[in-house]
Amino acid sequence: MTGQDRAVIDVGGVGYEVFLSTDGVSRLPEKNSQIFLHIHTHVREDAIVLYGFLELEEKELFLILKTVSGIGPKLGLAILSGMRVADLCQAIAGEDISRLTTLQGVGKRTAERLCVELKDKVGHLHGAVDGREGVAGKAAGQLPASPGAVADTLSALVNLGYPDPVARQALAVVKKRVGADSFSEMVVEELIRETLRTLA
Repeated sequence: MTGQDRAVIDVGGVGYEVFLSTDGVSRLPEKNSQIFLHIHTHVREDAIVLYGFLELEEKELFLILKTVSGIGPKLGLAILSGMRVADLCQAIAGEDISRLTTLQGVGKRTAERLCVELKDKVGHLHGAVDGREGVAGKAAGQLPASPGAVADTLSALVNLGYPDPVARQALAVVKKRVGADSFSEMVVEELIRETLRTLA
């Protein structure tokens, strides 16, 4: 079952309501088809809300957007609904205020904050979407590990309350400590364990 901004995904006979961008909803397969989504779990005092993404880059950009003051999950998803990842990254990196203010819920001040706070954090995503090298970005020390493992680890750490930049820096420390080769082979559980050791 799908709506304008959400879908109910059947996982082993249990239906989970998942919120997606408008583009994500439009690209879902037909009912009863299989689908793989990258999930971000947002925990509130009164609810647990799931946000789903068809591409890892979209999920990572969503997490980056949420680090900006005044941008919560709903606005982050609305922003992603108004522009593709590559175009949004280009607009932020190029400080295209007029283009950003065309997005739902984004005024001039919010657009300016997006550019100031994120222009150095989104270049790797633009490159990844275009097929160029880049996974977790300069802020994370050019982390080369599995994109899924790094993104899922970042998501878990943010859910635990660590700011995104702090989590990225901790991952960079882990990479330096264990070496690039070992780092690239680590699974999510190992990355989380080693990163928490660094943050302790």
